[in-house]
Amino acid sequence: MQYRKDRNGVQLSALGFGCMRFSRSAGSIDLAKAEKQILAAYEAGVNYYDTAYIYPGSEVALGEILERNALRDKVHIATKLPQYMIHRTPAIENYFKEQLKRLRTDYIDYYLMHMITDYAQWEKLKKLGIVKWIAAKKESGAIRNIGFSYHGNTDQFLKILDDYDWDFCQIQYNYMDENNQAGVTGLKAAAAKGIPVIIMEPLRGGKLVKSLPSGARKAIEASPRGWSPAEWGLRWLWNQPEVTVVLSGMNSDEMVAENVRTASEAAVGSFTAEDQALIEAIRKEIRKTEKVRCTGCRYCMPCPQGVDIPGAFLCYNTMYSESKHSGRWQYAQTISMREKPAFPSQCIECGKCERLCPQGIDIRKKLKEADRALRPLPYRVGVAVARKYMFRKKAKN
Repeated sequence: MQYRKDRNGVQLSALGFGCMRFSRSAGSIDLAKAEKQILAAYEAGVNYYDTAYIYPGSEVALGEILERNALRDKVHIATKLPQYMIHRTPAIENYFKEQLKRLRTDYIDYYLMHMITDYAQWEKLKKLGIVKWIAAKKESGAIRNIGFSYHGNTDQFLKILDDYDWDFCQIQYNYMDENNQAGVTGLKAAAAKGIPVIIMEPLRGGKLVKSLPSGARKAIEASPRGWSPAEWGLRWLWNQPEVTVVLSGMNSDEMVAENVRTASEAAVGSFTAEDQALIEAIRKEIRKTEKVRCTGCRYCMPCPQGVDIPGAFLCYNTMYSESKHSGRWQYAQTISMREKPAFPSQCIECGKCERLCPQGIDIRKKLKEADRALRPLPYRVGVAVARKYMFRKKAKN
């Protein structure tokens, strides 16, 4: 296993164990299987284990496994505060105490503000006293490192990154999201500040393995490298020095074995020009299925009405490159759940974006198409209910 350092010089395994996708049996986590895979990963050198409050049963399972095998002080636990469920100051401490109990520990190595999508959410937490609370927890040793996980656009990521002295951050990043969400710009900005970056969704939840078009599969099979689709995605990430840990939601013995082997072999700068060319060929094959030829360059931004144009097109394209559910779920995460709406329906057709678009996209027309596809009636109703819950002014939490 190869290791990369955090801000304090702590060696973190290049491969992290994502605990969101433990195997399940009869609706519950298959604890025996999860334990076997966690122990195999640990024996291979994996020392970073990522979970969250809202992953069903995950914190409890991880805590039990680590305690039973006397591993708590030999690994690093990362978990997350469900900031979207918090509306009053006492809830912060209540959730944290519950997480410590679930994980059977009295400290968290890496604690994140979970699934932040815009600056307004971080600003809300600050008004609730989160900065003072973090300082107290770090002083007591209950939290060793503080960070945030992010789903939103690059501009908002940079604003949050610059607003606080973060110890680390976590972003969705892979060869198809190089210019989406925080993207490579956010990755490099964090690294420039000395902030370690944890990578989630390195294979888009397995879509860059299971859902590749035939042309992409043929290109991979023809390569003399002999790497699997998963290896190509992971090695592309570990080739970049700004990447600290890559999380993988491993739920099979074979997946653990392949990923720890890849993590032991992949190194910064090991990609050749031919390797980069193959990644680009894979991208082109995937993009053949897309509905809008948007490159995510963001020349169209900012929209005077607040529409996230490249974000909407990314989600619209994902509906066809992966699945309708994937595109709509990504839309819910990155656009629908912002405090300040960024819906395509806000477009007043001023045309400013089209005058700036290098690709000559008929943006106004395509935004209408995207809105119809991404927000059918059941989704509009669901999002309205979720937004009312998340952004209500008074609540018991």
